Amino acid sequence: MDFSLFYFADTGKAKKDRYRLLTEGAKFADTHGFSAVWTPERHFHEFGGLFPNPAVTGAALAALTERVSIRAGSVVAPLHHPVRIAEEWSVVDNLSDGRAGVSFASGWHAVDFTLRPESYARRKEVVLETIETVRRLWRQEPVSLTDGTGTESTVSIYPPPVQPELPIWLTSAGSAETFEAAGRLGGGVLTHLLGQDLDELAKKITVYREAFTPRLGQPPSGQVALMLHTYLGPDRDEVREAVREPFSAYLRSSIGLFARAASAHFPGVDLERLNPADLQFLVDRSFDRYFDTGGLFGTVEDGVEIVERLRDIGVDEVACLIDFGVDTDRVLGGLEYLDRLRARCQ
Repeated sequence: MDFSLFYFADTGKAKKDRYRLLTEGAKFADTHGFSAVWTPERHFHEFGGLFPNPAVTGAALAALTERVSIRAGSVVAPLHHPVRIAEEWSVVDNLSDGRAGVSFASGWHAVDFTLRPESYARRKEVVLETIETVRRLWRQEPVSLTDGTGTESTVSIYPPPVQPELPIWLTSAGSAETFEAAGRLGGGVLTHLLGQDLDELAKKITVYREAFTPRLGQPPSGQVALMLHTYLGPDRDEVREAVREPFSAYLRSSIGLFARAASAHFPGVDLERLNPADLQFLVDRSFDRYFDTGGLFGTVEDGVEIVERLRDIGVDEVACLIDFGVDTDRVLGGLEYLDRLRARCQ
């Protein structure tokens, strides 16, 4: 089982050191045998707003690290021209000496598509088309595109990347069709447990493996990375109380993602119409469920049991989301316990 660090939430409203958890966590991952650091793409919202461009954060991390992979989790492909994606990540690949990787997502926030509104209706098709073009550009194959005069021009990207093939993943919020598409692409799949449980995930991983077509540079049977909210410590009850308030606030602030998960477990509930007391009740119930079954919380021994279950259903990597509001110093201190778990499970 591989372990990586994953970032998505805001690290607070501080006016300085906003990226301290990202940079210090990446340096820890780099020197302690973690496989990768993932940073996302998020627009127009303070939740996740530290990360509008994963290529920028990836370039910064490339300069701070020596061995850990630098990955996008994810690039919202329909928001960008494929040439820009290939160019930016080729720069990251060069800065890191061949450690770049990208998970591609179709996107789901309509407001994000103010950046490229013409892509919204076809976003699921566009992400697959973009991946194919980025792959060709990455291999230094010339691509024909329409220029400013309306004629076709053949272009190639610079600088040339270090890796001959870009490691890719397809991000899935739980759709079996996306798992299958990732398999056909010969890439990995990046997913989470918001809106799906382990039994459902196991079935989708089977679909992915059956569809998998190996590509150059990819593992022969594919790679499934599962994002889990993560915090470990010496005592399970202490961990529960340490994460209760920040993770509950995380659930409230990520109301769109939360709505997907809630609809599966509380059918008929309309989050937009709940009064504050009812919403708090729902958040409290969801916290208890996620703490026990949807995250990597507790002690190292608790973590071993969780990882064994994940390994049994075919997960290859735990992408540990560590920035959901717990105090930065506490999170960085807790990485010691996460590293113990990594050593036990590897």
